[in-house]
Amino acid sequence: MTKMKFLISVGLTLISGIINAQQSKNGWYQLFNGKDLKDWDIKIRGYDLNDNFGNTFRVKDGKLTVSYDQYSTFDEKFGHIFYKKKFSAYLLVMEYRFVGDQVKGGPGWAFRNSGAMLHGQPAASMGKDQDFPISLEMQLLGGLATGNRTTANLCTPGTQVMMNNKLITAHCIESTSKTYRGDIWVHAEALVLGDSIIKHIVEKDTVIVYEKPQVGGGNVSGLLDSTQKKDGQLLSEGSISLQSESHPVEFRKVELFDLAPYLKDRKKLEKKLAELRRRKQPR
Repeated sequence: MTKMKFLISVGLTLISGIINAQQSKNGWYQLFNGKDLKDWDIKIRGYDLNDNFGNTFRVKDGKLTVSYDQYSTFDEKFGHIFYKKKFSAYLLVMEYRFVGDQVKGGPGWAFRNSGAMLHGQPAASMGKDQDFPISLEMQLLGGLATGNRTTANLCTPGTQVMMNNKLITAHCIESTSKTYRGDIWVHAEALVLGDSIIKHIVEKDTVIVYEKPQVGGGNVSGLLDSTQKKDGQLLSEGSISLQSESHPVEFRKVELFDLAPYLKDRKKLEKKLAELRRRKQPR
């Protein structure tokens, strides 16, 4: 290597190091990079880990899409795409929209239905025929032609939560959000603080709050090992995944601010949360 090439190489390495340090310093993780799915694992019911049946999860036009154009029928092939790193305290930020028609064979309740699974089990621990990870689902719903249909609801596959000092055993709890019809983009956030409090936020409005997430209840089939479900165990961390439930959906943003460094200092945490609330949300 010539001296000039060496200096250029060192310079580029230093610049890269500075950029990485800045990215790490500001606390934001771009879970979806707009280019590929290299940082994600895929698990579809009935298929091995990372067998992306029908190219269900793909990147198109800079968006993470869930598509069914290579399916003949859905046949309960519920799927999830998992970010490979687990988190404990964070603000998850997403922008999503439903598009197109539901695939043949999709259940009626899954029309314009997807979700972000929080504090979930890792993809590798799921059984081949398991339908949903043990997790807390921030359920994302699109409006029907008429009537109200809230989004950012809470569903609880293999979990339970506390609300107003009461253990909630219902599988799904509606939020107070507006109804979002058509193929419009919706901005949704989940504020997750370990095993204490979790908030779902839509377009800056907090629409549901719950506490003490824990393992319990039903609504998960095909577990690899029944001992994975330790009822009563508080959930303080876990995977984040996005759903495939038979209706096409697109995500143009999936990013996360890591709040773990602030969790043990209440004043710093409150200051950082206030900063995050004041930030501008580009449309």
